[in-house]
Amino acid sequence: MFIGTYQHSIDNKGRVIMPAKFREELGESFYITMGINNCLFVLSKESWDGFLDKLSGQPISKATDISRFFCAGAVEAVPNAQGRVLIPENLRKYADIGKDVTVVGVGSRVEIWSTDRWNDYLEKQSQDSIMSAMELLGI
Repeated sequence: MFIGTYQHSIDNKGRVIMPAKFREELGESFYITMGINNCLFVLSKESWDGFLDKLSGQPISKATDISRFFCAGAVEAVPNAQGRVLIPENLRKYADIGKDVTVVGVGSRVEIWSTDRWNDYLEKQSQDSIMSAMELLGI
């Protein structure tokens, strides 16, 4: 399970350090793709394969838009010796990532956010909206 929040910077080559704790669980290679709320999702190979299996089990009329959204810009990432991974320009642009990023563990995946966008997201969340969402899920 991925938990925790880490602050990092993008280097001049477009790379970010993936926290060691997350790298251990993600494995030697993993996938980075566009996520919800203009962040990036990071999935282990096993999670990515499971996601694609679920999509392929759906009628094409229902899964096409989802497949396009998540697969078209996805990349396989392999950390270098320092634990850095390249985030391609198209993904940085989608997530409005400049210099500062926030890497967040959210259970089954990791998210990479522009730090400004992450802070905005946190400001907009209220206890009431979280409680309402928990009620919908029966938690």
